[in-house]
Amino acid sequence: MSDNAITAALRTMGIPADTMSGHGFRAMAYTVLEEELGFPQHLIDHQLAHVVKNTLGRAYNRTTHLPERQRMMQEWADYLDTLRNETRL
Repeated sequence: MSDNAITAALRTMGIPADTMSGHGFRAMAYTVLEEELGFPQHLIDHQLAHVVKNTLGRAYNRTTHLPERQRMMQEWADYLDTLRNETRL
């Protein structure tokens, strides 16, 4: 799904541009995954499909880290569930 599609859905829901954007979700996830949940940057970069900065890394690194990324995404989902449940109290 493109950033534009997510942003259009946010605007349809009445969420203004100065409150959240599609890319804002990615930035928020990166920050929370690293600072709050303690995941290393390389796993977050893999999940968010960031390009490896080092040209040799792009040429030779074929790792996927799927088990670690699955655990990270489950912790992310659990974190979001906790936030949702706290707002219902």
